Amino acid sequence: MATAGYSLKIVVWQKIKNLILDDCMEEGEWKILILDHYTTKLLSSCCKMSTLMSEKISVVEDLHKNREPVPNMKAIYFITPTEKSIEALINDFRKKNQKYKAAYVYFTDYCPDNLFSQLKTTCSKSIKRCKEVNLSFLSHESQVFTFDIPGAFYSIYSPDSKDKNDIMEMMAEKIATVCAILDENPGVRYRKEYGNDYSFTGNNAEYLAHLTEEKLANHYKLAEECNIKGKTQSQLLIIDRGFDPISSILHELTFQAMAHDLLAIENNIYRYEIKNDSTSKEALLDEDDTLWVNLRHLHIAEVGDKIPKLVKELAKSSKATEGKVTVSSLSQMMKKLPAFRKQKAKQTTYLTLAEDCMKHFNGIVKKMCKAEQDLAVGTDAQSQKIKDPMRIILPFLLDKSIGDYDKLRIILLYIFHVNGTTEENLGKLIQHGKIAENRDIIENWKFLDVPILSSGTQHRKPVRKDRSAEESYDLSRWTPIIKDIMEDSIANKLDSHDWPHCSGCSAAWNGSGAVSARQGNKSNLPDDRRGGLKLIIFIIGGITYSEMRCAYEVSKASKCCEVIIGSTHILTPTRLLDDLNKLNK
Repeated sequence: MATAGYSLKIVVWQKIKNLILDDCMEEGEWKILILDHYTTKLLSSCCKMSTLMSEKISVVEDLHKNREPVPNMKAIYFITPTEKSIEALINDFRKKNQKYKAAYVYFTDYCPDNLFSQLKTTCSKSIKRCKEVNLSFLSHESQVFTFDIPGAFYSIYSPDSKDKNDIMEMMAEKIATVCAILDENPGVRYRKEYGNDYSFTGNNAEYLAHLTEEKLANHYKLAEECNIKGKTQSQLLIIDRGFDPISSILHELTFQAMAHDLLAIENNIYRYEIKNDSTSKEALLDEDDTLWVNLRHLHIAEVGDKIPKLVKELAKSSKATEGKVTVSSLSQMMKKLPAFRKQKAKQTTYLTLAEDCMKHFNGIVKKMCKAEQDLAVGTDAQSQKIKDPMRIILPFLLDKSIGDYDKLRIILLYIFHVNGTTEENLGKLIQHGKIAENRDIIENWKFLDVPILSSGTQHRKPVRKDRSAEESYDLSRWTPIIKDIMEDSIANKLDSHDWPHCSGCSAAWNGSGAVSARQGNKSNLPDDRRGGLKLIIFIIGGITYSEMRCAYEVSKASKCCEVIIGSTHILTPTRLLDDLNKLNK
């Protein structure tokens, strides 16, 4: 893993190793590992095949595909406790067609009683172990987790949803497994916006926070150690997507966020062609690559200059020997050549990626960024208050070369700026932009309790920190609201009216790690708790790349607290607008 310091991926891999692989390990015995679709993604997010082979795993198989029987080998089943997966497991051990010598079964989370009974009555003799390991999330990055359920957006926000409560229950279970894997029983808080009657969502954050509190209590009460774990000093904040609509649709100019917004990158795979070479290439943008980790959160203006410097640093640090050239040193240099070539190839990849981003940026997007920043921040680059926001957006609506989704983004930023507009004004904006067929995308924000049409009761906009001293680029003046929340939480400055505690709140803590006097004497807390505080944030309805970046920035600045952020899925502006369009369909 190319990340420095804390890594959720390493934590997850260690749990898999300890709870599954070590649990069924027998001296010198190789086993087959069987995974379903979800656990394949889960395992792929934190380890490689070479790592599994070092743990005596001979082959990894897909539970739902045809497999050759290997009756002389034992199999480890790491699967989700669903009807489909358990039926496939049972089929593997039918009397006449038993595929393996024995099974060691590990479920990602709680197995329903009816499914467990089916398993018990059909193939209990073949099952040597059957455990629930409470691991039902993906470690997307070292400080980011997801549940990989983009369909949850419709379930949570659509007025026609039939399974909202089931999805909320599932999310609470999964959040509890995140906390359990981190060995935390955090105090749970949720955002409650003053002046918001939550007429559509009913305050999802509050409902999910209380559900999660119950799941955490049950988990630690049922833990194998039979000890009820007290509240740790870490905190869990639960927030609904409507808390910051601006960050979800703004053109972001840091490398990772910009690439995912402007280019067709799927599953972190970037496909491209090199000049004078007709063959298509692809690159995986992940944390196994030190160069990518060092580049992903940089502003695009810095990337082009930084890539050659980083490659030189990497090459310099990997030099085999200095001074006199010997046969031995030449041998070492030859061994390093493939690694050096690999670094040069990555340099080409990221320069091409940056070039592709700039091709999309130069022209319309560049002009839009200035307007977007003015609307988002409320002032121009000279800190002068925006007096006529309509004048800012009108040229973009009338420009036929601008696509519908970019027009939608600028209209929405205007509406968020004025805190809701009139029905008449909205109609004019849509008419000017000639986007009548996409009207629902704008109006459906109301299902997230984001004001689109002005009403008698105005939503209170959050008071923002003055970050003018931090601004380096006129086109990147906006800071996601989540960064303010992270910093205030670590400094113990979150208002209890806006951020109520669920029952059983954690000890209060601040940037120095000191405990609030109101919480009493906590001197019996272990030292590693004092130095290893965690702020866990869950955003219902999707998380943006800019919000992910904030977790790393705040953790680096804090020194006493690791920020871990997660959601149902990862958002890009286009995906979000697509999802909004479906809410009333």
